[in-house]
Amino acid sequence: MPITLTLPALGCFDGEDEHFLGMCGMHGTYEANMAMHGCDLMICLGARFDDRVTSNIKGFSPNSKKIHIDIDKSSINKNIMVDVGIVGDAGEVLKELIKTGVKVNDYSDWWKRIETWRSMNCLRYKDSDEIIKPQKVIETLYELTKDKDTYIATEVGQHQMWTAQYYKFRKPLHFMTSCGLGTMGYGLPSSIGTLIADRTRTVILVAGDSSFQMNIQELGTVLQEQIPLKMIILNNHFMGMVKQHQDLFYQKRHASTKMDAQPDLMKIADAYNIKALSVKNPLELKDKMKEWLNHDGATLLNVMIDENEHVYPMIPAGQSHNTMLLGGLK
Repeated sequence: MPITLTLPALGCFDGEDEHFLGMCGMHGTYEANMAMHGCDLMICLGARFDDRVTSNIKGFSPNSKKIHIDIDKSSINKNIMVDVGIVGDAGEVLKELIKTGVKVNDYSDWWKRIETWRSMNCLRYKDSDEIIKPQKVIETLYELTKDKDTYIATEVGQHQMWTAQYYKFRKPLHFMTSCGLGTMGYGLPSSIGTLIADRTRTVILVAGDSSFQMNIQELGTVLQEQIPLKMIILNNHFMGMVKQHQDLFYQKRHASTKMDAQPDLMKIADAYNIKALSVKNPLELKDKMKEWLNHDGATLLNVMIDENEHVYPMIPAGQSHNTMLLGGLK
């Protein structure tokens, strides 16, 4: 059966498994959202059908029967009316369902439809030898860390979505990010806490240049406690996600999103005695990232990325899953 995950659930199913369709929702993959839109049966495990997943409630998976399993009774029929609601621990409920010996149908035709959606390769992007693409940063990060037991934390914004899309999480509880609250400033303290709990872990903070400054004083904790945190900044000198909405829906009126007064992050890192590296040339990205990862102590990598890159796919506010924006894809 095809499987998709919400943002906070990434890693609960192997991101490289052929049955995994990618993340669903506002910035989910084309195949995941189209599968949700066109399925006959949807089994929801612990998710709450929030608006970042459902978008237009009236147009959400209009022809499917829905089974909702949740440990919280109040979540059943709260946002989406379902056909069967089951209150209980998801793991225990699944064990009981397996015991029933339900016949598994032939899904070959359904998979053929899914493969046509997959074939659109909705996460592809136009790479460049002149300017670093943020998608390439996350792909390179995954390539260099996939064989380690790596924990990733993010702040909130475009970098968060690119991380969710391009880093293939393969284990539960290895992705720390602020979802429903969408709290800028969450990533730095959460990554610090993850390392304090176990200093043998490889812990990486992915941040945007604006989000990083929301709790930047916690670099003092990194210094004082000698925490070997790896921090990577996707720096576009904008509040990127707000700029994206201004570009797409507000005639590119960039009100208060261009960070002209941004401080020198390299000097700030130096003030906290944290090793800092910077990269602007795409051809130097991989080597700089290796140097950053191989340093024993806390390290910051400031990556200057394309300021005009947007997060796609995207479901515009109030639209249904079959009306996604795919950027330059046709």
